[in-house]
Amino acid sequence: MLQQYLIENREAHYRMAFSYTKNKEDALDVVQDSIEKALRAYKRKDKPNHLKSWYYRILINTAIDCTRRNKRIVLMEQEKMAYFLEKEDQYMNFDLKTAMEKLPNAYKTIIVLRYFEDLKISDIAEILNENVNTIKTRLYKGLKILKIELKEDYNE
Repeated sequence: MLQQYLIENREAHYRMAFSYTKNKEDALDVVQDSIEKALRAYKRKDKPNHLKSWYYRILINTAIDCTRRNKRIVLMEQEKMAYFLEKEDQYMNFDLKTAMEKLPNAYKTIIVLRYFEDLKISDIAEILNENVNTIKTRLYKGLKILKIELKEDYNE
């Protein structure tokens, strides 16, 4: 049952991991680590009632851990590249992807699950182990922040 679910939904799992890592190799590592964690937990525990939400929770937590580990590396690389960035054109293309990257993880996760993975709010609440009303509030607040961010970027 778990193996079939993982195989059938591998593209969606990869997209979710990639939305956090922004890197193909890291996203693949996140998916692989998540599968390993899920298989271990599945063998030693009772079968989860809702496989999809159970696995997404593992996947998201693994992706967040990966981004935290890699954050220090990215910051160091940016410092080294500062000299070269000053010499280049400073024009930046602001779009949805850039605005999504600026969102806090709490909002970004909900927006990605709702609009890119097409999950119901009740499923998202189960995945994140939150109240449905909390998810709705964060979704609308995240969309509001996103709208403001896009509007500011467009006006500049």
